[in-house]
Amino acid sequence: MSDTTTAPLIAETIGIALAASAAVTNRGDTEDRAEIHAITDAMIRLLAGIPLHSDGQLTVKSLAEEAQLKRHKLTHKHTGLKDLFYALVRSQDHPPQIAQRLKEDNDRLREQLASLREEHRETKRRLATFARMIHVLEIENHQLRELRHPGGVVIPLRNRE
Repeated sequence: MSDTTTAPLIAETIGIALAASAAVTNRGDTEDRAEIHAITDAMIRLLAGIPLHSDGQLTVKSLAEEAQLKRHKLTHKHTGLKDLFYALVRSQDHPPQIAQRLKEDNDRLREQLASLREEHRETKRRLATFARMIHVLEIENHQLRELRHPGGVVIPLRNRE
């Protein structure tokens, strides 16, 4: 079994065990059990790379957002779960799926940007060439008009009658 599937399973198993332990010993009230479930479910989603409520980073801040709890619940109350989360993060040998997808999207967009920049440079070169051609044609047109009608007087066709 790969680390990608192992870490979420470990988080789920430990979360179930902690919630059951708190229920049996009456150590934790219903709120504690709900928080443990929320945290372990959030761990599973983050470690599997499918966040629902956070940016998907493997940090306590993202874990708290994913569990929809305040961060101090992890840093002061459920410190064991926070430590477990960090241990599971360290055990993974690759980034989560969301990070991989973001990297692929970023690479694709960088290639697109490079292509568009080259296309823009080529368009600017063509535009400069066309501007020079138009300028030359305007000069030639002016010279032809001067040769045809010295003094630059243009006689409209209507008045020739």
